[in-house]
Amino acid sequence: MEYRRLGNSGLKVSALSFGSWVTFSNQVDSKLAEQMFGICLDSGVNFFDNAETYAHGESEVVMGKALAALSHPRDSYSVSSKVFFGAKKNPLPTQMGLSKKHIIEACDQALGRLKVDYLDLFFCHRADPDTPIGETVWAMHNLVTQGKIIYWGTSEWEESEIREAYEFAEKYSLTPPTMEQPQYNLLFTKRLEQDYLPLFQDYGMGTTIWSPLASGLLTGKYIDGAPEDSRVNLPGYEWLRKIMIESDNSKNRMQKIVELKVVSDELGISLAQMSIAWCLLNKNVSTVILGASKIDQLKSNLSSLEVVSLLTPEVEKAIRKIIT
Repeated sequence: MEYRRLGNSGLKVSALSFGSWVTFSNQVDSKLAEQMFGICLDSGVNFFDNAETYAHGESEVVMGKALAALSHPRDSYSVSSKVFFGAKKNPLPTQMGLSKKHIIEACDQALGRLKVDYLDLFFCHRADPDTPIGETVWAMHNLVTQGKIIYWGTSEWEESEIREAYEFAEKYSLTPPTMEQPQYNLLFTKRLEQDYLPLFQDYGMGTTIWSPLASGLLTGKYIDGAPEDSRVNLPGYEWLRKIMIESDNSKNRMQKIVELKVVSDELGISLAQMSIAWCLLNKNVSTVILGASKIDQLKSNLSSLEVVSLLTPEVEKAIRKIIT
């Protein structure tokens, strides 16, 4: 396993990490989760990602039970949670957002579900238009000083919003954000490669990128339609189906995927492996968060680190020609 610094911090995270946006509770039970975490830990993975809203908190419960059962030293891995959407199916106004109240309570609730004494990383899952960014910065700073979290960051914030958080923290000598969690993959590049460049240069921001396979599109399994056991057929994910395979842009995306698969076939690797390896080529990516609902998927995705060397400048140029 390769380890990278989380931005300018001293924390080293595995280049490949493991998360549970859709799968835990919905597609992966505690027993299977324990097997998957064991495989990850044996492979050198040391960062596990979660959020209050994933399966309305149940995803964190599954992760907490699995990690506790494996009994690995707490100082050998890092876990995260995210705050904004709330853990309830229909959250009340005080059970969501980035107010001091919800941030503090969400942190305590996540600690209980994950069965840990502190969170290594705590993300603001989205920006909150109803809460001043300064209030959010103060709340995160207080959690750091209390020892409940070590690093805090953002997820899917605009460059201007993240910059405001850095500037507020600097002005009042508070703990600034350390990392951002954006979507980044062969079909979605602009935010990380263009919008955030000033933040990498000015603040050394780290990134824990999600959806390296574009919610499964970059496995190639949707080229001929959606398999019955895929996430787009799960109850509650109709919106994802519309975005992925029923939107106006889906035909153009599928054509790109077909062309990308030709490249991966020529390299003798899967499209998924090539897609994950491609993300790792970006020096501003601290870690690529993997997801899986099956053991063989997880093992194959973890092997992507071994094929990065196949993506020569010539191959990378060919890929860029397809996706731009």
